[in-house]
This record gives sequence, C-alpha cells and structure tokens, in this order.
Amino acid sequence: MSSSALDRSNALLALSNNLADIVEQVGGAVVAVNAGRRISPSGIHWRNGIIVTSDESLQRYDEITVTLSNGNTVPVTLIGHDPTTDVAVFKVENPEIPIAKIGDAKTLKVGHLVIGLGRSNEGDIRAAMGAVSVVSGAWRSMTGGNIDQFIRPDITLYPGFAGGPLIDAAGSVVGMNTSGRRGTALTIPASTVNRVVDQLLSKGHIARGYLGLGMQPVRLPNNLKTALNLTSVGGVIVVNVEPNGPADNAGMLIGDVLVSFDNAPVNDTGDVLALLNSSDRVGKTVKVQIIRAGVLVELAIVIGERSAKE
Repeated sequence: MSSSALDRSNALLALSNNLADIVEQVGGAVVAVNAGRRISPSGIHWRNGIIVTSDESLQRYDEITVTLSNGNTVPVTLIGHDPTTDVAVFKVENPEIPIAKIGDAKTLKVGHLVIGLGRSNEGDIRAAMGAVSVVSGAWRSMTGGNIDQFIRPDITLYPGFAGGPLIDAAGSVVGMNTSGRRGTALTIPASTVNRVVDQLLSKGHIARGYLGLGMQPVRLPNNLKTALNLTSVGGVIVVNVEPNGPADNAGMLIGDVLVSFDNAPVNDTGDVLALLNSSDRVGKTVKVQIIRAGVLVELAIVIGERSAKE
C-alpha cells in the first residue's frame, strides 16, 4: 500500500473512531419514550431531570415511562407540550444519566456531517449519519408554530428516531429530529426547543398573543391601494370585537380592515396568528394600521394572552 493510500486509510479510521466515540458519549443522554405505541419515540435528557421528545409521536401523556441508557425504565411526568413546534417536555426524578451537551444550530452549513440518534424499545442506541442538505431561515409550521431555522438533514429517520437528537461533528446536540412530509427528516433547532422548555417550566403552557377579534381575509380594490399608497394585496376585515378585549380597548371597530401589524404587512388571518404566536409579544404595545371609511388609521394595541385552554 502506498503512503498516500495508507494516509487515507488512517484518516478514514480516525474519522470512524471519532464518530463512534461521539455516538457513545451523546447516546448516554438519549432515552426511549414508552407511550403506548408499538414503536416508541426517542427523547433527549435536555437539562437535569428534563426530557424532551416529539409531541406528534405520543399517543398519550399519562402513564409514560422512559428507558434510560443505564437500562432502567422509570416513570416521567408531563410538564407541558406545544403541538405547534412538536415539542413535549417531561420531568424525570434522579435520572442518573448524562445531560446532553446543547449546541447552536446556527453553526450548521449545507454539507456538514451530522448524526441522528434514537434508542429502541429494547434500550439499544441506534445511529444514522448524513449531511445537512438544507439550512434556511425561520419558518412557520402548519399549526402556526414559529421555528427559528429550517433544517433538513439527509439522514434516514428510522422508526423510533423521532424525538431523538441531531448531533454535529463536535458532539453537540443542535436540535431534535422529527418527521416531515413523506417521512423525510426535519430538525427543530435547539434554540426553539430551549424557548419552549423555558416557557413550559415557568408557566406550564405556551404564551400566545390575543387580540379579541373575529377576522376574515379580504382583497383590497386597486383604487383604494393606490389612494392609500399600500403595497399589500389584501387585509383582514374585523367581523367581531370581543367586549373589553385588547382590540376593543384600543378602539377597533367591526368593519375595520387590518393591513399592518407591528410594521409587518397583513394579507390574511394566518399572518395575524403567526405574529401573535410569538410569546414575547404578550403584554407589549404594538402599532397596527387599519382602513376605516377609506382612510388609513393607526392604533396602539396592548397584546393580551390567550387562555391556555383555547
């Protein structure tokens, strides 16, 4: 064997050993979540005594146990869950397993090597390696959740891998894997998971903004858009105003057409809901622009908090 071929062989062996070491180290923080399904999702020991997993993979939220890396199966208690970001959070007493080293998904680039991990019902750790195929900016899930980055790793999401970690080449957990369309892998970035965990630990639910309005999308006539110097194609017309709600207190009336919310254009009700889903808006005053009797009017609304039951 030539020296160059030997060097390549040694480099591949070193890479292989490094990857196996990373799986062994991080795998200690990966659990199997036993939630009444034949194929259990995985979970991550995210913080001391805190397990996160994929919400959509759960059949129920009570009488759940997790199988730890040390072989023990122990009960967990639901702290809360957020279907819009696919994150469920549980508490486990004295887990006696490692805590995951949480990294930053913003360091990921297309082409970076990554590893997905899962733990089987029998307690075995499993791994799938691939590359990051897509990384882009913030996006909104079909259920309205605000997710900080769109990350698609080119890994096979084997049964039971949902809820498990995506690991970078440094051995840091950069997010939680879940299933996208047609079974493709998607990763909820660590920053989003952390935000959900923080809120569920402090409140037990996710804070959502609330206006107290009933709305329907409308298209704006071209002559009105020209007269008011508007670039948006549409807006939302107010069809109901809840008495003493945030919008009512700000002076909004039935028939008003909302076209701008906190300097962001509004074209349909989905735009409004997406803007309200950001928990940091609750309690803040935002400026909205409405069309009233053909005139552009600006109002200031103090965003309320939607009931946890809604």
